[in-house]
Amino acid sequence: MRKAESINFNEFVFGDGFWKSRQEINEKATAKAVYDRFSETGRFAALACRWKEGEPNKLHEYWDSDVAKWIEGISYILSRSRDAELEKIIDDMVEQIEKNALPCGYFNSFYITLAPEERFTNRNNHELYCLGHFIEAGIAYKNATGKDKLLTLMQKYVDYVEKVFVKEKSAKFFTPGHQEIELALVKLYRETGDKKYLNLASHFIEERGRHNESLNLPEFPDIEFQSHKPVREQTEAVGHCVRALYMYSAMADLASEFSDKELFDVCKNLFHDITEKKMYITGGVGSDRYGERFTHAYDLPNDVAYTETCASIAMMYFAKRMSELEIDSKYADIIERVMYNGMLSGVSLDGEKFFYTNPLETDPRLLTRYDIYDEAPTYQPIQQRVKVFDCSCCPPNILRHIASIEQYFYSFSDDTVFMNQFAEGELNHEDVKIVSRTDYPRSGEMTFSVSGDIKYLAIRIPGWCDEYIIDRPYKKRNGYAYIENPQGDINVSFEMTPFFVKAHPNVTENGGRVALQRGPIVYCGEAEIGTNLKSMRIVDDNFEEVFDETIGALTLKGTLECESVKSDAPLYSKYSADEDTKEVEFIPYYSFANRGEQEMLVWFNI
Repeated sequence: MRKAESINFNEFVFGDGFWKSRQEINEKATAKAVYDRFSETGRFAALACRWKEGEPNKLHEYWDSDVAKWIEGISYILSRSRDAELEKIIDDMVEQIEKNALPCGYFNSFYITLAPEERFTNRNNHELYCLGHFIEAGIAYKNATGKDKLLTLMQKYVDYVEKVFVKEKSAKFFTPGHQEIELALVKLYRETGDKKYLNLASHFIEERGRHNESLNLPEFPDIEFQSHKPVREQTEAVGHCVRALYMYSAMADLASEFSDKELFDVCKNLFHDITEKKMYITGGVGSDRYGERFTHAYDLPNDVAYTETCASIAMMYFAKRMSELEIDSKYADIIERVMYNGMLSGVSLDGEKFFYTNPLETDPRLLTRYDIYDEAPTYQPIQQRVKVFDCSCCPPNILRHIASIEQYFYSFSDDTVFMNQFAEGELNHEDVKIVSRTDYPRSGEMTFSVSGDIKYLAIRIPGWCDEYIIDRPYKKRNGYAYIENPQGDINVSFEMTPFFVKAHPNVTENGGRVALQRGPIVYCGEAEIGTNLKSMRIVDDNFEEVFDETIGALTLKGTLECESVKSDAPLYSKYSADEDTKEVEFIPYYSFANRGEQEMLVWFNI
């Protein structure tokens, strides 16, 4: 059923430009920053399974997943350039896993150290989630270095899981509380060709919603785990956002492997529900901090937007898989929206600090707001990135994602290469070579030099782009410009004039407001505290494009109008139309909160 297959990330190498710069920061700063914080907090040491009561850094049930994602991210870096020191760090970790794994293959540092008799008794304690991430780490490390010990250990562990959950049915639950192992098992099948892994993934997906697995806790209803009904009956994205999107990604994988049109149609409906009713303009998803979840349609508050960084990454996973099942540019459009906005905002420009949540407006003054009933601050997302969180899933997820982000740029079918994203670089896939020269997303000008046995090059026309020029004959289908026999140079130009975006009328939060976008990048206003951006309004679309060295990005300078207010003005007074003007610098949303505490706003009055 698969209509296209994505390239392996190392088939495309970035040249100078946006993503090469981000990957260099990721490799030089983010990898070390995450390693240092995880060392300080005991995550790596936990693999030794020697922690004693009274010692610092008591283990947590999801720490193994943090370690595994760091290993996976480093593996992608090693695939480009081997590093003996990094390999030794990973090899030592693998030795600890081998040493402390139970004879049956089971390994989870939390349970082995603190509760060895309680394994597979608590559905919400991330055992299978951690295993899934270790599977992915083992595959990545083997492909980067040829060392397969970690993968072999995890395969033995998977055999034990199959025994417990499928053959004996002796676990205290039927399906994982936090999905992840399902998509990892599909990767393991594709790596090894052993169909038992694919069947186990299918088992966990198809069993979901068919058993009473309630934790008997009001804060953890079945809908939170997408266990409220069998997956083939689900029509709306609900519950914990990352869990849901990992599951939907695995469902799309299974639809591909089994040519299962019914399952694909379920995925398509879920994708539409998210992207047409529950997604922010930044591509962020999961609006509610309670349960880190999807809520009802069009419920997209700005100041308390949760939009976990991991959820943005998971959305890219889902969209990529859907793009392989159906040739339609809407999937790559969503990937582009997420990758330049809601995902990238999760890491600071220097690569060392992180956001767990990514709101669409901030005002540091609100951090002092108190609730009169419980005398505790009302919820406001943090407004400056930090180096580590207690739940620190996002930093290593950013690391592994940026390290392998090339996988989203091209895909191919029997006779067509699909150009889904744009960057300076060189693709070498089988006997096809494409050299791209561009300063995208700063510029919409690009040249592609194509050689090799290729019948069609299908270039995505971004959904935001109304005017474009392609200097070769083409036919447009499903959002792609198909060029037959594309060998030689092809010049493409996308119009990059800034434009305003309005929200659906049911997003009442944004009534009478617009957001500013240029190309794929959503812009925000950022100003010193007390500027009161929410009181200003945009009156025209004349913006000056200026490159700002402090954030390394193109900014847009515009003039906004605001009501003239004297310093001794009363709290309330008769309205007058007297207005002042103020120049505001609009910056890429992903770059906000890198220059100290400031107000920030995406949606402006008009």
